[in-house]
Amino acid sequence: MGAGEGRGAASPRRRSESARLICLLLTSAFLGALACGPSGVAALPAPAPATNAPPAQGGTWITLAPLEEPRQELGVTAREATVYALAGFLPDGSPSATAEAYDVAGDRWRRIASVPQALHHPAAATLDGTVYLIGGYDDRGAVDSLWAYDAAADRWQRRAAMPTARGALTAVVLDGRLYAIGGDRGRSVRDVAAYDPAADAWETLPPMQHARDHLAAAVVNGRIYVAGGRDGRDFTMNVLEEYDPASRAWTDRAAMPTGRSGVAAAAVGGRVYVFGGEGNRDSPQGIFDAVEAYDPAQDAWTRLPPMPTPRHGINAAVVGNRIYLPGGATVEGFGTTGVNEAYEPS
Repeated sequence: MGAGEGRGAASPRRRSESARLICLLLTSAFLGALACGPSGVAALPAPAPATNAPPAQGGTWITLAPLEEPRQELGVTAREATVYALAGFLPDGSPSATAEAYDVAGDRWRRIASVPQALHHPAAATLDGTVYLIGGYDDRGAVDSLWAYDAAADRWQRRAAMPTARGALTAVVLDGRLYAIGGDRGRSVRDVAAYDPAADAWETLPPMQHARDHLAAAVVNGRIYVAGGRDGRDFTMNVLEEYDPASRAWTDRAAMPTGRSGVAAAAVGGRVYVFGGEGNRDSPQGIFDAVEAYDPAQDAWTRLPPMPTPRHGINAAVVGNRIYLPGGATVEGFGTTGVNEAYEPS
């Protein structure tokens, strides 16, 4: 079922207006009362206090073939040597059902079967060769859906719904389970749940200590690290929480040097890398080019070379030693791009 099909489908104009309203409501909820200057541009809240992180040299950025359909707030994951870019906001502000697959070796994108539900702000992850798309928003608000993509059959199937509906969440895979973390359903939430594909069932887990959405997560040495995000008061949270599945406990770790939301995260070589984000009042575009890496062994952050194209509304996927970041937005709010860049740590 495509973006304009199914019961209750709206016209493109109404979809666009609805999507823009959702984004506006989310942004205003997270920013609180906005003060506008003479230009009419809303002033962003001050960034969270930065901790001292030493600058670092190294790492390489690579520019790659752009998305066929520019999108922001999309789901991104990798399966073998293929990166998937799923759903998201279109330039007109409407949710998309488009799914693209990127051939790493050939540096080219191709369309695959559309997601059965047009969505923006979903999360994506790959478990045991199956690509999953989790939650997000449709034209009516936050959803609890879980879609599984069979690459061999080029087919999507609905799986057991999440215990709670939410968009702007993050997802990771650990020990054969899919974790859906944080998000928003009219307010920022602390919700955490794990999906067992063998049982097609979810387990509700202890919530995070900090409610937040537009956050990102990665796994290192059997633990989950959740970075950044926003809530109803703070647009540039610098929180880092660690989840230990053995003790089922959440612990605060060293705060990110640059508080931000709408970020992407990935783990390579035992470190967590966090990219981009929005809420930057020192930039006319309102976004960050920051790249910072967290070392769990040292509980410390390092600054790395900035993104060539600053973006928010992004997610990341890892193939080999390279982190892929397709799409996103180049200005705060709506600013959809098809840019596809990859970072290779040194």
